[in-house]
Amino acid sequence: MKNTLLKPALLSLGLSCAAVSPLTQAAQVATDPGDYSPLPAGIDLGILYLQSFDNDEFYVNGQQVENGPTLSADIGLLRWVHYIEVGGFIVDPQVILPFGQLKLNAGGAEVEASGIGDPILGATIWLYNNPDTKQAFGVTGLVSLPLGSYDTEKGPVNLGENRTKFITQAAFVTPITEQFSVHLIGEYTFFGDNDDFGASGITREQDDQYGYQVHLNYHISDTTTASVNYYHDFGAESEVAGVDQQDELNNNRWQFTVQHFVQPDLQVQVQYGRSISVENGFFENDRINLRFVKVF
Repeated sequence: MKNTLLKPALLSLGLSCAAVSPLTQAAQVATDPGDYSPLPAGIDLGILYLQSFDNDEFYVNGQQVENGPTLSADIGLLRWVHYIEVGGFIVDPQVILPFGQLKLNAGGAEVEASGIGDPILGATIWLYNNPDTKQAFGVTGLVSLPLGSYDTEKGPVNLGENRTKFITQAAFVTPITEQFSVHLIGEYTFFGDNDDFGASGITREQDDQYGYQVHLNYHISDTTTASVNYYHDFGAESEVAGVDQQDELNNNRWQFTVQHFVQPDLQVQVQYGRSISVENGFFENDRINLRFVKVF
């Protein structure tokens, strides 16, 4: 497998994490097309993600705030995935390490942060995997550990979040025709408390977040896939020092993805996307993502 071409049913090359700051108010782990098509036991993936965006529109209760804050970010993620078989099921233990920089401008004041984000550990187990029909059902559990760069005086403008997060997903993969397939993913996240939020060390709490993601994929060839992606997120209202922030999510966005194997063991992915509607938080005008996957 190390030197042979991966078939379309095996384009399962890693999850794409959303930006690591709570400012982004997006899916905690935004999946990529093909993430939930399992690879054979013994395969390893080394993955580099590069994400860049500039958000200059901020919404509260569905209304754009005039002269509101702006946010720009350049985020990278390093990820290692190893596929094993346990009791007849494919499982992929993995570790994700975010890094990068954020810049928030609000009311003429600029706050910047850079460094390492909170590492994420976990795995997916495929409870159903039929190579003949190319259908699969997988369940993922991930934990984000509060070990990243964090400055209490910068509040939400940090690469680390100073809290634990538990992220779960369930996904179903099925072909529609010989060339088209659809991937359906649901996500649920539980947040721990940040008890050192802001200069005065107050507590930030957050309600559970949930959402769904859809990928419609067109397999152009054994080496190339094009996809249209949709993400919708709900919940996650926060409370700071006991005061509700009224920032509950009902946000969605679209994305277009092209994946191509430039070599049998090296895949390049390019993505472009933007928000559709935002109830609370930043409207993404343009998002560009790159991903490089090395198969071992």
